[in-house]
Parts: sequence; C-alpha cells; structure tokens
Amino acid sequence: MWGAFAEPADSYYQIRPECTDVPNTKFKIKPGKTLSVRKWQAAFTTEGFLDIGKTLSRIQRGGIHPSIRGEVWEFLLGCYDPKSTFEEREQIRQRRRLQYASWKEECKQMFPVIGSGGFITAPVITNKGEPINDPLVLQETNLGANGADFFKELASRGPLDKKVIQWLLTLHQIGLDVNRTDRTLVFYEKKENLSKLWDILALYAWIDNDVGYCQGMSDLCSPMIMLLEDEADAFWCFERLMRRLRGNFRDTGRSVGVEAQLTHLASITQIIDPKLHHHLEKLGGGDYLFAIRMIMVQFRREFSFCDSLYLWEMMWALEYDPEMYSLYEEPQFEGERTIEGSSKGKPKSINQCGKYERENMKNGGKSAEGPLPISVFLVASVLKDKSSKLMTEARGLDDVVKILNDITGNLDAKKACTGAMKLHKKYLKKQAKK
Repeated sequence: MWGAFAEPADSYYQIRPECTDVPNTKFKIKPGKTLSVRKWQAAFTTEGFLDIGKTLSRIQRGGIHPSIRGEVWEFLLGCYDPKSTFEEREQIRQRRRLQYASWKEECKQMFPVIGSGGFITAPVITNKGEPINDPLVLQETNLGANGADFFKELASRGPLDKKVIQWLLTLHQIGLDVNRTDRTLVFYEKKENLSKLWDILALYAWIDNDVGYCQGMSDLCSPMIMLLEDEADAFWCFERLMRRLRGNFRDTGRSVGVEAQLTHLASITQIIDPKLHHHLEKLGGGDYLFAIRMIMVQFRREFSFCDSLYLWEMMWALEYDPEMYSLYEEPQFEGERTIEGSSKGKPKSINQCGKYERENMKNGGKSAEGPLPISVFLVASVLKDKSSKLMTEARGLDDVVKILNDITGNLDAKKACTGAMKLHKKYLKKQAKK
C-alpha cells in the first residue's frame, strides 16, 4: 500500500475536471512519516486504549493517511478519550447517534424538509413569523404536494416561538452557503451530500442557542461529511470542532468574538515585528480585520482542500490537551476550551499533550481568556513571512488584502506550523522578560 515514494494525497478528494483554478496540493503521503493504517492500528492495545503520545508525534511529522483521517480526527477533537476501550467508545457512539436522531426528528416536526434529501435557499417565513409560500421553496424540496400543506399547517399554528422563528429564518441562509461550499469537489455533485451538510448545520443551529448558525461554519463542517460516512458521527465531530471555535462566531451586538483573536494577533505582531505593525496601523489596519477570514475558517481559503485538512490535523495535534474529552462531556455548551476548566483536577501528563500545549504548560503562555490558539500564531507567521512585501508594496488596505490573497495555494502547511511554533516561543520569551 505504501510503496517507496510519496503518494499524492489529493487523489482521495476528486476535483471536478472543469475546475482549473484550484490551488495545487503540496501534501504528499510519505512512508515512515505519515500516520499510516498500520501504525494507527498498532497504537491501540487489545482492550482499545490508544497511545496518544506516539500518535501525536507521528501526525506532527507527516499528517494522517486520508483513509483513516475521520476516525483519527474524532480523537484529536475530543470525541473520544484515548484511555477508553473499544467497547466504551462503541457505547458512546451509539448513544450519540440516538441523540442526533432525536434532535433530527424534533427539527423535522418543525420543518419537514429536514431529512428529506432536499434543502432550501429561499426564506420560508418573515421576520414576524408569517409564512412565505415561495414557489422556489416547493421546487427545491422533495415534499411535492405536501409542501403546500406544510405552509397551510405553519400558518395555522398561530404565533411562533421566538426561537423557532429565528431558526426558520436561518435555514435558507444555510442553504445558500451550502450551495457555495467546496463545489469544486466531485463529492458535492450529489445533492444527497449537499442535503446532509444542510441537515447537520440546521440541527447545530437549533441546539446551539447562543451562537446558532453563522457564515463560515459550512467550510468547517464540509470535511466532516466527506470523512465520516455516518451523518451523526460527522455531526459530533463538527460539534467538537465548534467547541474550540464557537467563541469566534459569538455576536454580543457590540462585538464579534473573533475580534479578541485579532486583538491578540495585533499584540503578537507588535512584539514580533513592530515595524510591520506600525505600517499596518498607518494604513488603517490596526484592527487586523483583513485577517478575519483566516481565523474564522481556519485557512480553508488559503490552502487547497487537501492541504487545509493537513494543516488542521497538524494544528490539533500540536494543541492536543488530554483533558479535552472530560471538558467537552460536561453540560452542553457550558464550557469552551480552557485549561482551568477541568472537572477532574488531576495534573496532565505532559507526554500526552501536543507540542504547542506543552510549551504553554511550561511557560504559562496564557491570556486572560485562556491559552491562545495556534491559529493566531499561524496568521502572525504569514504576516512575518510577507513583512517585506507588505512594507514595500502595501499603500492601502486593499493592497494588504491583495498580497495576502496571493498566498492562496502557495503555503506549505508543515512549514506554516513550524513558523507558528517558532513565533510562539519567541513571543513567550519576550513576554517572560516583561
């Protein structure tokens, strides 16, 4: 299976032949470095306990073979505890599938397009909760004559609950975003896969009362649909990813959560490259809003599809915290990823932590809100790498955006992570001297 040479990883994710402007993939499956099927299976004991330390080390060296990527991601994102057995994980999996099925049925009762194999891109109600009997909705769905009956039934319900109105208003926006997500991939030529993506995002919008759905989430969820065949498993993998990232999407009315990450990015750049920071401030970019997309969708647009997956798993392996699973099993959405929030209170084994997490533990690299995500240092690394070009060629924010857009397809995921780690160490040292 492995052969003597690096194997092109993008062969696992087919691009539609007419899409000629897709960035080239740099990631290659490298024998001896990439986490292979054999190495992955050998990392488990007969009972099912996973040697997470060796697994993280292998991922940091060469990523994950595409054929096992989904099941490995479930561990990296905290879906399962490496110290659990095969039997315990299967029980958890079945329990979660039942929970997902229950939520899906609840949503289907409110809007029968859920689970029908279709999705919508036109609004179904007004802001006041009054039905909009749009022919486009009937055309898009698989409800047939039942579609008209649904709108009559919706009108007969009387005043709708505020939460239901907000959710129904969101559904067509999810559909519009689904229609634009990863459409260069052959996988999404099938409407059933688009529908699956829409269903998962619609359910997530219903159960996350605080954040709901925001633009960009479809980019984060899309790979889960491709990597995990069971829809419920894909949902839970996405839900765990959102535990890390949902704070970026939170809108208080006065600010959006990602602004905190941009503030940290500005502070890091000011310490690492004060001349560049001053130049960006002069151009009116001191708020670093030009970098918002990189952080919100985790570089999905700056890398090819395959390379973005490689980048994600590298980041997650570097950041891995063995307390994640126990933190995430606490009440739904109560605690986002923080070091201090452990319910067990036991000291972490440094050998089970990712390299980035170990550096934070040793040096106390935390902000008031908890440890900074490595993605902030990744963006800082990109800015540092393009510092000379930005200083000499950027005469306005449009130039900054253009220079950063030009990096699309030209970034190397492993080098980007290495650069982020170096900046992280440098930042911690300068912080320690204060």
